[in-house]
Amino acid sequence: MNTAVIRALLARDLGMIRRSRALMLPMLFLPTLLLVVLPAAIGLAARERTLDVETFVNMLPAGIADPILEAPPDERLILLVLGYMVAPLFLIVPLMVSSVLAADTFAGEKERKTLETLLHLPVSDRDLYVAKLLSTFLPSTAVAWVGFVVFCVVSNVVCWPVMQRIFIPTGTWLLVIFWLAPAVAALGLGVMVRVSLRVENTQEAQQLGGAVVLPLVVLAVGQTTGLLIAGPVVTVFVGFLVWLIAGTLNWRGMRAYRRNTMAARL
Repeated sequence: MNTAVIRALLARDLGMIRRSRALMLPMLFLPTLLLVVLPAAIGLAARERTLDVETFVNMLPAGIADPILEAPPDERLILLVLGYMVAPLFLIVPLMVSSVLAADTFAGEKERKTLETLLHLPVSDRDLYVAKLLSTFLPSTAVAWVGFVVFCVVSNVVCWPVMQRIFIPTGTWLLVIFWLAPAVAALGLGVMVRVSLRVENTQEAQQLGGAVVLPLVVLAVGQTTGLLIAGPVVTVFVGFLVWLIAGTLNWRGMRAYRRNTMAARL
């Protein structure tokens, strides 16, 4: 594996992503809505004391409900939404960003008429495939991590008049961000890169990939909600399983990738 070649291809693809409004807008819209607008709205609502969440909290499992009900009434809305409910939804960010970028990996090259030139570069199939994977995985993880930092800052600043302390990040959040989020991003690109190889344009890749990725979104949100109750040990174990599945998908994709096959279809 030629690291210099991979770095050069990676720099090329990352530069293309930065210049593409069609890729940057979807990458930034959902994180901004979920990680900036939502915590600001919840913090302001908690200040005004306009929502009573006690009835809803009583319907939750004891593992989540008890810590919230033990807190002062003013803090319950913040702890419920920002401490628990947003954590599962957060996994949508790396999954959707990786899906958008992965859909563009090869299908986008076809649309831009640059695929033929790319396929004739004096690089190995493995180096080319690895560079495409990294050009999707690194931005997806970076958006998730930078978004998390912004989320923590906005949440703690806006909610300070009510909480009077820094309440995020929690241990659960750290596991979700640094263990589960990269795994989910890798899983999404493992699916979508292979879809992108088989279609003619980005729109087709996104439509077909959406049918594949949507169940993953539902599964990720549902499983993470359960993990909040199960505890950190189970979270680490489930994260390991996601990494294992994602690694297998990407490894098999790399082993099966052949430029000659793609070139013959052009």
